[in-house]
Amino acid sequence: MSARNGLMAALICGLPLTAAAAEGYGPSEHVPPDPPQTQVHPMSDHEMAVMMGMDDRAPYGKVQLDELELRASDHDAFGWDTAAWYGGDVDKLRIESEGEGATAGDPAHSRNELQWERVMSRWWTMRAGWRHDTGTESRDWASFGIAGLAPGFIELAASVYVGEQGRVALRVEADRDLLITQRLVLRPELELDAYDGGTSDLTAGLRLRYELRREVAPYVGVRWVRRDTDASDHSDLSVVAGLRLWF
Repeated sequence: MSARNGLMAALICGLPLTAAAAEGYGPSEHVPPDPPQTQVHPMSDHEMAVMMGMDDRAPYGKVQLDELELRASDHDAFGWDTAAWYGGDVDKLRIESEGEGATAGDPAHSRNELQWERVMSRWWTMRAGWRHDTGTESRDWASFGIAGLAPGFIELAASVYVGEQGRVALRVEADRDLLITQRLVLRPELELDAYDGGTSDLTAGLRLRYELRREVAPYVGVRWVRRDTDASDHSDLSVVAGLRLWF
């Protein structure tokens, strides 16, 4: 019997390897398998991060439609509030559009912004760009502002606008998501627009959404707007229903 056959017989019979070695079947008879073959070439840390999808320097983008809704009041209307951005962890290009179109024949009015956004600290970013308003009259503004997460997990954004003939405007937005359950979310929000001509708009909203998925959520709520001018004050309360999407 050969040494290899004797070793296999010892293993089958349950003999310890020490006994098999005593019979002359030592470990020198073991033939190791060939090492595994791989097609992956040596890579740098950056190449490895790209291959595994972990490269922090890779740009990314998002489109978010916070509000697509019908507004039922004395003057029924539809409204929208959308944003999209593309870039890296430090610098991004950002586009925003918010507005309302009345179903009674009044012209739609909107605020549209194109901004460059840069991270200043862990919670805050700086924004600068251009704003274009449509409606009864068209206006253009240069915009400068900050945005971030304030204490209490309140999302806050504040911007100053400089327009034609030295006009100045201020806009402040604040909102917060309150989780009732993992899918049911209540969102209060507050917006203030002030202009140097004495006009100001204050908007408050309360919307309750149900997240079918994180990216898709129908909602209902209420929206209150107060507009103050030198000539008069006007307020409007509407019931809203819409859809929130992001991708």
